[in-house]
Amino acid sequence: MGKTSRTVLRPGMILLKGYISLSDQVKIVERCRQLGLGPGGFYQPGYREGTKLHLRMMCLGKNWDPQTSQYGDHRPFDRAKPPNIPVEFLEITEKAIRDSHVLIGQDSKRVNPEKILPWMSPDICLVNFYTQSGHLGLHQDKDESEESLRRGLPVVSFSIGDSADFLFGDERDADKAQKVVLESGDVLIFGGKSRNIFHGITVIHPNTAPRLLREDANLQPGRLNLTLRQY
Repeated sequence: MGKTSRTVLRPGMILLKGYISLSDQVKIVERCRQLGLGPGGFYQPGYREGTKLHLRMMCLGKNWDPQTSQYGDHRPFDRAKPPNIPVEFLEITEKAIRDSHVLIGQDSKRVNPEKILPWMSPDICLVNFYTQSGHLGLHQDKDESEESLRRGLPVVSFSIGDSADFLFGDERDADKAQKVVLESGDVLIFGGKSRNIFHGITVIHPNTAPRLLREDANLQPGRLNLTLRQY
């Protein structure tokens, strides 16, 4: 597992390095595998024009349809209802926001941390699995409700498995974007003024996942990413 550290990348955007313990990572992989094999489990999504995304996806709580960019209670192509979000995912999310507030409070002593990074109660979790050749172009997460976006309710992202290059910036221009490497166990949060950043995954670094995940959890080569948010 990588080193632990906590960094304010920009207002409302926090990187918690090495935040999820290896034992909890194993549990998350096993839980996602269990859910992914059942109704509403993993599939390869595509856009309306037929282009397939370079990942496999599962929705928890609510379904997100990449063809319409809308959320719903059922998956259109098979009418499957998304599984519920496991309580342990919610607990990690709550703790990560709470610890981020402590960090923001230290960084901005005269400001209420919740004004910079609002609280949220996740009812959506998108689970993506990227193979070692997987990627996702720069985009904004802007399909949640108008109120959620207006309030800047954060996206909380768990990274598990192989490391990945994560780009982010104010424009859909990779040349102007900043980059951080997300490693297994990292939690990234972006809300408040950073809620509408453009972001994406450009490179998956092969064979960088912790050995315990490969051996104990039988995680396949690639990166498992969970993003929790409130509709």
